[in-house]
Formats: sequence, structure tokens, C-alpha cells
Amino acid sequence: MEIVKAKEQDINHLLDITQACAKHMISTGIYQWNEQYPNRAAFEQDIHMGQLYVLKNEDQIKGCIVVSTIMDEEYKEIDWLTPDDHNIYIHRLAVHPDSQGKGYAQQLMDFAETYAQRNKFASVRLDTFSQNPRNNRFYQKRGYQQLGDVFFPKQSEHPFHCYELVINE
Repeated sequence: MEIVKAKEQDINHLLDITQACAKHMISTGIYQWNEQYPNRAAFEQDIHMGQLYVLKNEDQIKGCIVVSTIMDEEYKEIDWLTPDDHNIYIHRLAVHPDSQGKGYAQQLMDFAETYAQRNKFASVRLDTFSQNPRNNRFYQKRGYQQLGDVFFPKQSEHPFHCYELVINE
């Protein structure tokens, strides 16, 4: 098992994974991702910025994660636990539904949190869909604190909960 930076040739496979995730979530009444998001342009930008990683098992991509230092505009209204000057942001964490339940998401988050520790970031920040109880439990069990909500109207009328894990104070 290894986590490496994604390459352009990985994008089609990542789109297959995220579309399978979207389809799976929609089948359970969770409208978090759709045909507009995540998309090719987002993954291309992630690769260009050097912030998209893939988890591989025997050369097969099982999942992905974006580890970014850029705060989205939507996050500026959140009352974060740490100052806004040295944080990482998690986006597009995905594991194919056929591979879920094997600890791959845990490994991807372990990777991101270790990256934050080693590089002396104050915290790890992210959002997850309010209507996705599994994801909310996942982050809460990892020690993330729910701080506020943001909205992404193109994805859902429901809010996305923002979470933060303080790494280095």
C-alpha cells in the first residue's frame, strides 16, 4: 500500500471512483456529489497545484485525497479554532464503494494528518455533507470538532459541516 502524488493519467480512474461514490451515495439518499462535482477540471487543477494524492494497492488506485494549503472563499466566515495562516484543507477524499470498509479512508486521513504534523501546520480543516451521517461520524471519531456550516448550492440545498483538528498549537 502506498500513497503518492497523482498524475494526469490517473484522472480517468479517479473520475470512475468519484462517479461510483456519487452513484452509491445518491442510491442511499445522500446528495453530496453529482455529475458536476467532482470533475476533470478540479482534478487537473489539483495535480497542477501538486496537492492530489492517490492510494495504490498493487498498482491499483483505491482512493484519493486533496491536501491543500488554500482556504476556499466559503470557509472565511467560519470561526476556526486556529488562526488562518498555516492550515491544510482536505477535499475530495474518495474510496471506491467496492473498496470501502477496508481502512483506506483512514490511511488517507492518517497521511494528511501526518503531513500536517511534519510540516508544522496548526490544523487540518475540511467540510462534509450534513446529510451524510457516516462521514460525520468518521471525522468526529478522529477528533475533529464541528464548527459551522457552509453551502454549495450547485451540490445541495443542505449545508456542509466544517470540521477542524488542531495539530500543532
